[in-house]
Amino acid sequence: MKKTPQDTAVIGAKKLSFKDKAENVLKCWQLYAFLLPALVILILFSYVPMYGVQLAFRDYNPIMGITGSPWVGFDHFTRFFNSYQFKQLIGNTLILSLYSLIVGFPIPIILALALNQVKNSKFKKLVQTVTYAPHFISVVVLVGMLGIFFSVNGGLVNEVIKLFGGEPKLFMGEVKYFRHMYVWSGIWQSMGWSAVIYLAALSGVSPELHEAATVDGATKLQRIWNIDLPTILPTIVTLLILNCGSVMSMGFEKAFLMQNPLNMENSEIIATYVYKMGLINAEYGFSTAVGLFNSVINCILLVTVNKVSKKIGQDGLW
Repeated sequence: MKKTPQDTAVIGAKKLSFKDKAENVLKCWQLYAFLLPALVILILFSYVPMYGVQLAFRDYNPIMGITGSPWVGFDHFTRFFNSYQFKQLIGNTLILSLYSLIVGFPIPIILALALNQVKNSKFKKLVQTVTYAPHFISVVVLVGMLGIFFSVNGGLVNEVIKLFGGEPKLFMGEVKYFRHMYVWSGIWQSMGWSAVIYLAALSGVSPELHEAATVDGATKLQRIWNIDLPTILPTIVTLLILNCGSVMSMGFEKAFLMQNPLNMENSEIIATYVYKMGLINAEYGFSTAVGLFNSVINCILLVTVNKVSKKIGQDGLW
């Protein structure tokens, strides 16, 4: 069988001695120097803390330390799986995550495709500024704005409802409104910023393709479907894989700040539960076990979606 240039390159790479590899590194030392700070940060903040993961398998005692605390194996995991809150926590986290993903993921794509068709540069910049400005609002301020706008007494939304003869509603306190307010406020805050990535990908589309399609009689929708979408499809797939890999990792801050005794049925998710059990109840081992379980599920989802993406002919993360 005839060897391709790629096969020859692979074989050649395998035959390189340690000395040759060291020389190659020295030749490109500037690139490795740029890489070093990021590598150090990754090791310090992502790998070194993994030492504490063993808390999930120990009955941690601060006086005895991590290694001195007694080993309990999978007792913490068993306790969590048998807890009456297990189904509620998993259900709330999954519903909130999937709701955010299904509704929130396509909107930045649609916004970017629409903005890409705008010819008036001033109007385009204005819309971009207005849509991505909310990204710079902190979560605390955003939740405070929700509390003001949806307040029963003098809130803008309830005042409009009363204007049309309706009864004011306790939006922040009713269970049925929590998920909708959480998801749609998040979409409002992040859609403009997320659209920037797709606009950057769309900038690589050759104008000649659109000109040729226009000459052939293609409509705007046909040009978007056949030219723009295929161009940004690799970007869409990559971001979708990353989002699917964090399905179980809903933002703690926003859920915790929006949480109150009246909406606890839908607002209690794994992140808030870990905080309460670990920092408030000081059950460090148990909360670490719950967090580790959450991370393992995310990792499995990430690998699975990446494999599915490659199976259907799209690019994966690796």
